Amino acid sequence: MTDENKKVEDTEEVKETQAVEKTTQNDTPKEEVKEEKVSENNKEEKAESKKDGEKSDRKSFSRDGKKPFKKNFKKRPFKREKPEFDQKILSLRRVTRVMAGGRRFSFSVAMVIGDKKNRVGLGVAKANDVVSAIEKANRYAKKNMIKVKLTDNGSVPFDLQAKFKASEIVVRPITGKGLAAGGAVRSILEFAGVKEAGAKILTRSKNHINNAKATLIALEEISERYVYEEPKRKIMDRRRGGFKKGGKFTPRNNNTKKPFQKTDSQKPATPKVEKKD
Repeated sequence: MTDENKKVEDTEEVKETQAVEKTTQNDTPKEEVKEEKVSENNKEEKAESKKDGEKSDRKSFSRDGKKPFKKNFKKRPFKREKPEFDQKILSLRRVTRVMAGGRRFSFSVAMVIGDKKNRVGLGVAKANDVVSAIEKANRYAKKNMIKVKLTDNGSVPFDLQAKFKASEIVVRPITGKGLAAGGAVRSILEFAGVKEAGAKILTRSKNHINNAKATLIALEEISERYVYEEPKRKIMDRRRGGFKKGGKFTPRNNNTKKPFQKTDSQKPATPKVEKKD
């Protein structure tokens, strides 16, 4: 039994070695063929891409005489200019006037503007359209602007109290709590650049405009009036061929004629008067 088992094992080992040799012989040429095909395909793709690039570089026109559409074009980024002042609408209402012919509707807007550093203003305006009312309120707010003097930590130096019509407020300096205020008072203080302060409305008034005006009156003790100067625009005057700057006409040519001056020969001779001793 042992000899027979040994012979069977030897025959199995021989068969295995022969099978391994066959597989190695069959695999190597196939792999080489595959690599050659892949390299040829890559070369063909590169050649086609070069041809496509050369065609795209050339000026090619269609039959209609129009340029081909470029898919991969770069859009120029549009940069919007940041406004000088931030703005917030406190109230937007539709108001009516009763006339003989009927009712006439208009829109009332109250707006706060500021740079959140030390400048703040409030504007209230009415117009027949919402957009024009907002522009009007913005313009009025720039005219009624104040410059607030704050402490180093962005707080109020001392207690402030003011009353306007039915609303009365108090603003006090606090540390470590941030801005503790609400409603229109908070928006005014926030746009003025106040970072640490506490405000309280002492009355029951919920009118945003009155509360905002009371806050501005309270801040007037530590502020000064700020005059906002809008940049002057040049307007073309076609009749005279020049520009109008600030409402005054300035001609293009500065060769202005001087007024007529009489020479010594044209002046009438003054009679000489002899002095008598």
